[in-house]
Amino acid sequence: MSKKVQVAVIGSGPAGYTAAIYTSRAQLETTVFAGYQSGGQLMFTTDVENFPGFPEGIMGPKMMMQFRTQAERFGTSIVDMHVTAVDLSHRPFKIWTTLPEGTDPQKLNDYTPEQQKELAASIKASEPEYVANSIIISTGASPIKPGVTGEAEFSAKGVSYCAVCDAAFFRDKETYVVGGGDSAMEDALALAKFSKHVTVIHRRDSFKASKIMQERVLGNEKISVLWNTTLEEIIGDQKVTGVRVKENGEEKVLSADGVFIAIGHRPQTSVFVDQVELDGHGYVVTRQSATEVGVTKAQAALSEGLVQYPSMTSVEGVFAAGDNVDVRYKQAITAAGQGCAAALDAERWLERQES
Repeated sequence: MSKKVQVAVIGSGPAGYTAAIYTSRAQLETTVFAGYQSGGQLMFTTDVENFPGFPEGIMGPKMMMQFRTQAERFGTSIVDMHVTAVDLSHRPFKIWTTLPEGTDPQKLNDYTPEQQKELAASIKASEPEYVANSIIISTGASPIKPGVTGEAEFSAKGVSYCAVCDAAFFRDKETYVVGGGDSAMEDALALAKFSKHVTVIHRRDSFKASKIMQERVLGNEKISVLWNTTLEEIIGDQKVTGVRVKENGEEKVLSADGVFIAIGHRPQTSVFVDQVELDGHGYVVTRQSATEVGVTKAQAALSEGLVQYPSMTSVEGVFAAGDNVDVRYKQAITAAGQGCAAALDAERWLERQES
């Protein structure tokens, strides 16, 4: 028999745990589906120095364990399993956590929409493990990784995916940014405030970033560009010491203290294909999405001058928060704030259903 919960939080980063803290304190029976490795991207981060309340900084994994402990303190039930399929066509919403034998849950987000549909159909042949009156989607997003030699080995040891988070650790250092879009330009400019020099590695002969961002980067005397260049290897011992690149077909080794990967993020939303509205990049669309479609949704939800339930998705009773919605900031503090908002929206929406 399926277990019934009032609020199901799918995901366990800052957004998910914050949402659970709020709903649990509101006396709503809350279950967090944390995945097999809970805590989100901060589990792969060393020092976190820009989250308020930690003046000396805190290790990412320790911070997330404190989030988890705080949620449990207020009665949140935490299930360390992936949600593998959902049925959001009607309430109560159905949630599955099983997988066919031999399926790797870590690779689910790499599935094509067609593969995800086939998998979901197979899973849904059995009774769901849980049903929920409301759902908060907080599955986050993960940086797209080039997969070069040394990348995984030196992650958090000179390899970073967030210059806004880590630039201050590279004061007077030699740093490299891989990418050519707006994110790469933002990272290069953030690093230029601290680093001795920043080199952008781009595989083409021109950037795809907006014109104004290109102008800022190309006009900064601390930033140079390696055009028609690919990153082949990240070199180091205990930490990053260099990079091997291929520039116009010629390989060379360059000294480096830090390598920042900025080739985009992939929202972890494959399980929600055909269940809630996603944008062209896979982000969950809500009434507060910082996109044209989000603005349209917000306008349609205006009542007496206010947007009703800003974190609501295209499905009544299903809300979303964090990096799976956020196309712009992708910070722990903004994710936590969105988690709070989604919890308050869910609480007020549930109250209205019961009144």
